[in-house]
Amino acid sequence: MAVAVCLFALTAARVHAATDPLPSWNEGAVKTRIVSFVQAVTDPAGKDYVAPAARVAVFDNDGTLWSEQPLYFQAIFALDTARAMAARDPALAANPALAAAAQGDTKALAEVIAITHANTTSDEFAGRVRQWTTSARHPTLHRRYTELTYQPMRELLDYLEANGFSTWIVSGGGVEFMRAFAPEVYGIPSERVIGSSIKTKYEVRDGVPVIVRLPEIEFVDDKEGKPLGIHKAIGKRPIAAFGNSDGDFQMLEWTTSAPGPRLAMIVHHDDAVREFAYDRGSHIGRLERGLDEAGARGWSLISMKSDWKTVYTPQQ
Repeated sequence: MAVAVCLFALTAARVHAATDPLPSWNEGAVKTRIVSFVQAVTDPAGKDYVAPAARVAVFDNDGTLWSEQPLYFQAIFALDTARAMAARDPALAANPALAAAAQGDTKALAEVIAITHANTTSDEFAGRVRQWTTSARHPTLHRRYTELTYQPMRELLDYLEANGFSTWIVSGGGVEFMRAFAPEVYGIPSERVIGSSIKTKYEVRDGVPVIVRLPEIEFVDDKEGKPLGIHKAIGKRPIAAFGNSDGDFQMLEWTTSAPGPRLAMIVHHDDAVREFAYDRGSHIGRLERGLDEAGARGWSLISMKSDWKTVYTPQQ
């Protein structure tokens, strides 16, 4: 009898593991809310049913889909690129902006980004990003940056897609930077990536038509810019939104301010052992207003420490 009970329990556990859409999430209120929401909006007989065309879910990238400490990864890319350029150009090596940017000086960092991101073609820039993602390593975690995506969030992307959602990245990061890796890393096509952008122009170089990137900001997809970017690119209000900082506040606010079933969640970085712990006062990913107002607005905090069994994707 005891053997039979054990076999039954083992079989049940295996079935649960095989059918659990979010195996890297601990059981609890957050996981339950996600699953209940998806079930509700996909049940044709339910009062909260949402047609597939309206099942739009938006995700911030930095700090929501992958890590962002000690600097945004795109900033680290810019610094690495600048150092490589400086090795070939002594004048650039003497530029004090390079050293200041490495210490987190945002004004200097903007200058470094302008130097490294502009005056290239879109294809050349994408090639640089792809090469960097295959070789560069995080300074303390010692893994490739694309291996520092959050396994639970990747499962969530897959779960939503499997249930008729279109998933979008809506990030303050550069749109062309993210498009270089988003399809491979997240399974999100490049046309579903919304981000900050610089101005571009069309040229014919050596008989070949190219898009040239210019050292001028065109659009900043952060804070109030996120709903504007969503409106322009998607043309409909999402029913689910996921972020991690006050830079995502307006995106979550826009998503949840309409009638019908809505879901908004904030990844809370409270795990200093497996990742990083930060919120108020952080120089990266500051979370203050969202932390204060999430409960009253019906938004859920995803505790990295309590809600996730694992943090990063398996090492490749």
